[in-house]
Amino acid sequence: MADAIVSAVLQQLVSIAYKEVEREVRLVVGVEEEIQKLTHNFKAIQDVLEDAEKRGVKEANVRNWLEELKDASYDMEDVLDEWNTALLKLQVEAEEKKVENGSILKVCSFLPSSCLCINQVILRHDIAQKIKKLNERLDAIANERIRYGFQSGRETRDLERQMTSSVIDEYQVHGREESKNRVIRMLLEQSSQESSFQTISIIGMGGLGKTTLAQLAFNDKDVVECFEKRIWVCVSDPFDEIRIAKAILESITGSTPNLVELENVLQEIQKSIKNNKFLLVMDDVWNEDCLKWACLEYSLKCGLPGSKILVTTRKESVASIMGSRSTHMHFLEKLPDEECWSVFSNIAFFGRTDEECKHLEEVGRKIARKSNGLPLAAKFLGGLLRFRKTREQWESVLDNQIWELKEAEQELFPHLLLSYYDLPSEVRQCFSYCAMFPKDYKIEREKLIRLWMAQGYLKEDMEIVGRVYFDNLAMRSFFQDFIESYSDKTNLRCKMHDIVHDFAQFLAKNECFSIEASDIEVHKIESLHERTRHLTMFIGKKSPFPASVYKLKKLRSLLVRFPPHNSEILLDLFSQLSCLRSLAFTMPFYSKLPKEIGQLIHLRFLDLSSNFELAELPESLCYLYNLQILNIQWCWFLKELPRGMGKLINLRHLDNHGTNSLKFIPKGLVRLTSLRTLENLVVGDNSNDCESMTLSDLQQLNNLRGTLRIRGLGNVKDVQEATNAQLLNKKHLHYLVLRFNGQITDTERIDHLLLEAMQPPLDLEFLEINEYKGPTMCPSWLMQLERLRELKLRSFINIEQLPPLGILPALQELHIAKMPKVKKVGLEFLGIGTLPFYSVAAAFPQLQYLKFDDMENWEEWDYEITTGTIHHSNSTFMVMPCLSSLIIWGCHKLKDKEKICHDLKKVSTR
Repeated sequence: MADAIVSAVLQQLVSIAYKEVEREVRLVVGVEEEIQKLTHNFKAIQDVLEDAEKRGVKEANVRNWLEELKDASYDMEDVLDEWNTALLKLQVEAEEKKVENGSILKVCSFLPSSCLCINQVILRHDIAQKIKKLNERLDAIANERIRYGFQSGRETRDLERQMTSSVIDEYQVHGREESKNRVIRMLLEQSSQESSFQTISIIGMGGLGKTTLAQLAFNDKDVVECFEKRIWVCVSDPFDEIRIAKAILESITGSTPNLVELENVLQEIQKSIKNNKFLLVMDDVWNEDCLKWACLEYSLKCGLPGSKILVTTRKESVASIMGSRSTHMHFLEKLPDEECWSVFSNIAFFGRTDEECKHLEEVGRKIARKSNGLPLAAKFLGGLLRFRKTREQWESVLDNQIWELKEAEQELFPHLLLSYYDLPSEVRQCFSYCAMFPKDYKIEREKLIRLWMAQGYLKEDMEIVGRVYFDNLAMRSFFQDFIESYSDKTNLRCKMHDIVHDFAQFLAKNECFSIEASDIEVHKIESLHERTRHLTMFIGKKSPFPASVYKLKKLRSLLVRFPPHNSEILLDLFSQLSCLRSLAFTMPFYSKLPKEIGQLIHLRFLDLSSNFELAELPESLCYLYNLQILNIQWCWFLKELPRGMGKLINLRHLDNHGTNSLKFIPKGLVRLTSLRTLENLVVGDNSNDCESMTLSDLQQLNNLRGTLRIRGLGNVKDVQEATNAQLLNKKHLHYLVLRFNGQITDTERIDHLLLEAMQPPLDLEFLEINEYKGPTMCPSWLMQLERLRELKLRSFINIEQLPPLGILPALQELHIAKMPKVKKVGLEFLGIGTLPFYSVAAAFPQLQYLKFDDMENWEEWDYEITTGTIHHSNSTFMVMPCLSSLIIWGCHKLKDKEKICHDLKKVSTR
């Protein structure tokens, strides 16, 4: 990881030098020699880091030397970032002057060196002094490296990109059939005791597959049918009764309980499981305090006899405390060599020819035996060898000295280290960063990539490179349990295996921590190392913000969930933790941010999402020239964005979905040509404010991607604005929402002209149109959207006939709602008469889900849905051949609903 930090510093040195030459500015004078010396030392150190990092695993002295190097490198990176920020400030001021003067001069020539004002280019003695002092530290570190006799040389590794689709493939389970059957038998057996539930425990060391075995049993068909309620809870360490109780209740009810006191949560659990036969899986239990389990245990006794609790743990003593009798303990054994070979070879031989597999099998079997019966180890080794192409490369893994490690803290660590060192240093750094998340934490891929961006781990094309890094970590099993995000199906969520998490913390010792700020863990907060760089905190609603956090002066990431409602905390935080690059205060309750946030000059990532009271953002926010990500999602009462937003020249993502009260977005946003995300654009409400962004201003933001929601279109009076927006050029947009709400009178509205002018990119996949008041709805571009998969049309109060949507070849979901003038849906809806002539054709060829909602005057549906075919003009048309779900709600005048319900099995009416 030190290698990546040193490389980042060297890149920064080159970048700053280039910027000073380009802009003819010498902001910091008199440090040329220091910079040359600094560069020389870093390059000399970088040459031996490959060997140093491998030796640091088992040699404490080398480990300490690396810690000193990383600490000095981080400090140097902060000083250089301060220098770079000063240059950015000059660039922004030049841009502002250019706008004021209406000049079209290039930024690089904004001020010749002879004309620099004293207040713009002052002698930055503070920066120069810091560089000099850090150079002295680095001198000592560089000299000390000679004493250790490190070997020079750096390996170059190329990342595989073609295998990214495999990140969600699950490896096949081997050798656990007998164990699975035994656990299932214990779950299904009827107890002769009067106790309401029995506790069964799966016991074994880390990496044996206890969780996998529990999942197999939990999802078994007979088990599913046996229990009325099935509950899965990840417990881990520490055993937090309130968190676990809330997790149980959430699993039962499907929603997060808004309760604070443990007693209230336990009462709700009792109500939910009373007179029900339940199965509760408590995964990864470490608790050996019987009193902590007692209150939870009592609340579960109101279930029906035959209920079961399935525990996974590494300790037999824990199983006893949880109530398992010896006859209900299953001790998971190591896998036989042949089963380990199956796990290993399925991954390592993926995509190889039979001849290649035969050539590598002998050495492969020897490597697989190194798994020592641990399926997780076999999985990691398979992932490592999957990218080694020759027998010589496989033999180098077999003969690696890492197998002889004595000081590794876990039996699995040698296997993980091999995969870890096979990664480029930049990817290693990204993995180590994940140590800041708690165990069993659901990591969102896009959020993680943005956090990597904020720390400077990703360079050009950051989002794309971040995906490649993530996919490579996933392919090597550093991540697992992939699921789609609830709110965004394109955004994966995943977890790290407990052993992998332990390994990440082993690598990031003293740097990354996650803490629950409760009375239980307050001592952990106070004992945090002063070199802590990344911290995640979960604060209970009644817990104070721990003041000891302020002593962590070098903190770069602070992610806080449920912070207290005390704005003075923010003042202290902004003044004390000046090195922050990532700051998340999710679900806080502050009506406004202190202006002192402008002091956090290094900040790149700011997450204020779900702040339900935030009404304004200070103008000082616009002094954060390095800011790349601003997340204000679900800040319901935020009315406007700061007018100086155009100064945030590095902003790439403005996540503002759910800001429904937002009325003002500054025109300066159009200068942010690197902007990738603008989820919510409001237009027309401030038409008299020359500083307000208009629909036309979208013209310059062609890097927008993902989702764009435009509201206020009912206020737009000039169709040229829609034409100027040039949505067609936003090639990376996949989800577009057009909302024609507004204040102007119906006689002034030009909805149909605006819609025609707002042609989206042809690769659009999701389209939603709301509150449209045009007399017809069939823009010329609609039928060109050959990749459109989902379409929602809602609140069209004037149209009398549905457009020919059956032509859309890729449409899978269609939602139609609130069209009071539609009385009949006929063949025109299918596109018949519009389609080119064929002897056989299909209307809605891919449609799977169709919903009609609140069509209050709809009376007729003019085609036979029963046969799925239409005969028209001597042609036969297949109608919705893939339809699996039809929902009709609030369409009370529709005739023959009963016949439709009878003829189509998957239908819902209300």
